[in-house]
Amino acid sequence: MLAEINSLVDPDNGFISTRIFAEQEIYEQELEQIFARCWLFLCHESQIPKPGDFLTTYMGEDPILVTRDRGGKINAFLNICRHRGNRLCRADNGNAAAFICAYHGWAYSNDGALQAVPNLQDAYYSELDTNKWGLVPVAQLDSYKGLIFATFDSSAPPLLDYLGDVTWYLDFFFDRREGGVEVVGGMHKSIIPANWKLPSENFCGDGYHTGWSHLSAVTTGFGGDFRSKPSGEGKVISTGNGHCIVALGAEDQTDPSVPEIIAYEAEIKAEVDKRMGARMQLVKPHAGTLFPNFSMLRSIARVFRVWQPKGPGSTEIQSGVFVDKAAPPEVKEAFRIQAIRSFGPSGSFEQDDMDNWQGCSESGRGFISKRQRLNISMGMGHENFDEKLAGWASDYRISENNHRNYYRRWGQMMSGASWSEL
Repeated sequence: MLAEINSLVDPDNGFISTRIFAEQEIYEQELEQIFARCWLFLCHESQIPKPGDFLTTYMGEDPILVTRDRGGKINAFLNICRHRGNRLCRADNGNAAAFICAYHGWAYSNDGALQAVPNLQDAYYSELDTNKWGLVPVAQLDSYKGLIFATFDSSAPPLLDYLGDVTWYLDFFFDRREGGVEVVGGMHKSIIPANWKLPSENFCGDGYHTGWSHLSAVTTGFGGDFRSKPSGEGKVISTGNGHCIVALGAEDQTDPSVPEIIAYEAEIKAEVDKRMGARMQLVKPHAGTLFPNFSMLRSIARVFRVWQPKGPGSTEIQSGVFVDKAAPPEVKEAFRIQAIRSFGPSGSFEQDDMDNWQGCSESGRGFISKRQRLNISMGMGHENFDEKLAGWASDYRISENNHRNYYRRWGQMMSGASWSEL
């Protein structure tokens, strides 16, 4: 398997194969080696604030039910009835004390315990041990600054070890003011005909496409002045474990050109600078991806994305808007509207990206096409480990340094390396 993977991704020489975006066998290996092992983002705690609140999502293609039980504890289970494997909860979110399977009526409490089974006394002769047939929990569940993650691998390292040095950058996105952030406006979900890795790598480090693919959105003012006249400052930063950040210059304008937002950011600047510390004088995080499929953006809009795989050529986008919890209502609403205009399902930036990702996904389907290698060598040899930035940083703001490190991690996971080897 290692030899095969090395022929698919060669980050040391700046090549990847078109096959990784198209082949079913590779995709199925990803479900086993990546999505069944890595820490995956589930939701933000503000999405299930009260006892009984729940939402449904995925880890790979495994359906997941996330609940806050009667005691306030957050849990995550396979969203599958233990009787015949039917989808247990069909709703996206809500509040419930129990979940009852539509097929045969098995009922589970919001802490996962099997509460009731029809005909338990007569058909089962009271011989079914209900204590053994509760919902299947994830192996590990943890959170960081309100972001809830889970893994099905009991041998995976603790969440903080998995995140490593990317935590400061997460703080800048999700914890720059006292009280952190909250998710507003619900979740947008859509299906795109593209491989999940393409949007992940795009948010991970692709500043190269912005001035070309998004030129129309930029010239109409959606992107802010920094996008049409970049300062030349900024870097792409790989903090390890496949996690990657795009950062602009410390003095670059990175907020949407919306009066309420500009005024708000000016008002809280001193507070944010103090809270975030000296690194704020070096860079201003703009976008990023936590390996494998959780991305975030804070300049054009304050959005997070989960790229849920649905086959080698299909991805479900789960998109949420986050705002500082301490922000006034009118500012939160301004951020929500800006997110819809730019990165909603019909947003100006969203449409540009969808078309590109679909085209890239289809390139590996043809007999001759799948023999080709793709070039991710931009900036190779022009990066260095920057202790102040806690990662491998590019010398110039546009580079494929992050792409190479993202696919290096992908190759390591796909080759079956143990966590100790990783």
